[in-house]
Amino acid sequence: MMNPNIFKAYDIRGIYGQDFDDALAYQLGLAYVNLRQHDQDTGSGQLNIVVGYDMRLSSGSLKNALIEGLLDAGANVIDIGLTSTPTFYFAVANFNYDGGLMISASHNPAEWNGFKMVRSRAIPISGDTGINVLRDKILEGDLVKAAQPGELITRNDVLTEQLKHDLRFADLNKIKPLKIVADPASGMGAQYLEVLFSALPVELVKMNFAIDGTFPVHEADPIKPENVRDLEELVVSEQADLGIAIDGDGDRIFFVDNNGQVVNQAIIRGILAKIFLRDKPGAKIAYDVRPGKITDDLIRENGGLPIITRVGHSLIKEQVLKEGAYFAGESSGHFFLNMDIGCFEVPLIVVLKLLQEFSESGQSVSEYIKPYERYFSSGEINSNVLNKEGVLKALAERYSDGQINNLDGISITYSDFWFNVRGSNTENTMRLNLEARSREIMEQKRDEVLRIIRG
Repeated sequence: MMNPNIFKAYDIRGIYGQDFDDALAYQLGLAYVNLRQHDQDTGSGQLNIVVGYDMRLSSGSLKNALIEGLLDAGANVIDIGLTSTPTFYFAVANFNYDGGLMISASHNPAEWNGFKMVRSRAIPISGDTGINVLRDKILEGDLVKAAQPGELITRNDVLTEQLKHDLRFADLNKIKPLKIVADPASGMGAQYLEVLFSALPVELVKMNFAIDGTFPVHEADPIKPENVRDLEELVVSEQADLGIAIDGDGDRIFFVDNNGQVVNQAIIRGILAKIFLRDKPGAKIAYDVRPGKITDDLIRENGGLPIITRVGHSLIKEQVLKEGAYFAGESSGHFFLNMDIGCFEVPLIVVLKLLQEFSESGQSVSEYIKPYERYFSSGEINSNVLNKEGVLKALAERYSDGQINNLDGISITYSDFWFNVRGSNTENTMRLNLEARSREIMEQKRDEVLRIIRG
């Protein structure tokens, strides 16, 4: 069973039992090894491939079928068990394996599942760099078994090693005994938060730490305001210093200040840029095309070089590696560090850096971020649109006297407002993100642009 539309720009994703099943996982194992055997970086030896899986109810049987396919194709499999996506990336990169597959559907509802795939050094496989080839191999039945199957190895030390590696990025003596409320939404982030906070001099108030693939309390998608409401309220009632929200597979992270307000990701990204520029002065810092001017301001004010990328975690990583950038942040809560071992999401390092920064400032989180609340944002607004190209053309005509960039959709900049409109890869949806120097201009221009999109 396979719906070819599960092969997306950054991963494979669909409804388990409806769009794909365990047979597809087995075929993917064969196809993945066949693909990697033809890559130039792997040489002629036996491949060592990492497999991790998240807490979804279908993940266990998908893992077994995938491993069987990888072994039958002749690869050795390193099974790292139940894990978050960042820990999976760390395993591939740190131990110098030839690649890996992570079974997860990230923040999607419980009935969904899928696969994120990487080469060595955790370099992502995207639509253009292999996912479409894998799809075609499976559709055409172009799958080869090896004469000699691979060997299965189990590894249980990855998270311990990741913690050791990540703790080196902060001075624990400078972190104050802060009170933190964390909500990993019954997802995999609970695993790394547990080990991280056991090593820190802080008080942790836990919400939804029991890992449960049915997501009994709320969806594991912190970008939706309704999914962080309980966290915001608990931060206030506990008089906590900070709140942390994490998505289902643990690769996106959001922060709530001591007043129970979600901190704009552009501000978090800008603060992190400032911190990482101290470690590597003059470095290139990347961020996605969606408005968040404060990030650009803080990169420039701290001597960095801003690099704008397309939206999507694998596209950002590709650009970071190409440009030799040091740190990158995406508006949706992915934060990447380009380290000696590889470039991938580093939520533990992000938490450590921010806790140290807030501790050393002597201010509350809300006081610390206040000077950075310079702009007014619309947030991301989705509209149902059939003729996406027509909308982009209409916007280019209407705002032809603005500064226009077509890197990802259309970005248009004026002195007092700026916006990006881009189409979804998978649906008849267009997404608007607009920012302005005043709330009044933001609301006026937001409504004006929306009329063109929806007109």
